[in-house]
Order: sequence, then structure tokens, then C-alpha cells
Amino acid sequence: MGVSGSGKSVVGAALAGRLGVAFEDADDLHPRSNVEKMSRGVPLDDHDRMPWLETIGAWLAAHPTGGVMSCSALKRSYRDVLRRQAPDTTFLHLDGEREVIARRQASRPGHFMPPSLLDSQFAVLEPLADDEPGVVVDVARPVDAIVDELSAALAPRPNA
Repeated sequence: MGVSGSGKSVVGAALAGRLGVAFEDADDLHPRSNVEKMSRGVPLDDHDRMPWLETIGAWLAAHPTGGVMSCSALKRSYRDVLRRQAPDTTFLHLDGEREVIARRQASRPGHFMPPSLLDSQFAVLEPLADDEPGVVVDVARPVDAIVDELSAALAPRPNA
């Protein structure tokens, strides 16, 4: 999870490959109306996101033995929608300074999410709460280092 440009797709695909599980990019699951709205520089509202979140939750529920979904999941209420369908979901928050993420976002020409919406993403972002299962990682590091950290955090712990 994370704002646009935080590396969700790149890190998610690499992590899924490392773990040997399915990967899906939530950007590919947006209805056409959402893509058109964002392409015009208009942020989505909760009403726009709900059917999309339900689709993502269904994908997660269909992969009970593991899967990686790159999804913004910016608000706790959005993550709650996903957990209703897939209660064992662990959120991996790709966190970073606005300047770092803006540089990354600018390097992906042709993406439907324009850089002008980055501030709206940061405004909506609710970091993981202490009671939400998840890990926060800094995106300022190389992808391999991020995937190493996430893989280690997700590894089963031996019984004490």
C-alpha cells in the first residue's frame, strides 16, 4: 500500500516473484470511469473507490494461500473493506518523503495518474494503525533491499 509513485507495482511484482505467489496490480482493476476521472486530474472519492475495493478484496479472498496485490489502500476504512473479504491480509506500507515519491512518479510517463494528484494522495493517506497487521518500509532504498526486508518480515517465525 502507499501513495501513487511509491513503488507498489515494482516492489509488489518483485516480492510476489520472491515468494512464488500470484501478483495483481490494483491499477488494472479500476473501472474505466475511475481511470478517466484520474486522467482528467480529478481525485477519486470514496464512492468511486468502493466497487474497486470490493474487486480487490475478492481477488485477495481467492488467494488464501498467498498473493501480492499492489493497492493504494490509503485509508483505514479502505483496508477494512479488504479485510472483510480477506481477514488475514497483511499490509506492506511503502512509505517515503513526498520529494522522493514525486521524482519516481515523474519517471513513469503515460500513467493515468497525473503528478498533480500526488498531494491529494498524501492528504488522504492514513498510516497503518498499531492494531493493523502490517509493515512499514522506506522507499528511498533500492528495490532489492525493500524486498529483502519485506520477505524477512513475512517469513514464518519459529515457535519459541
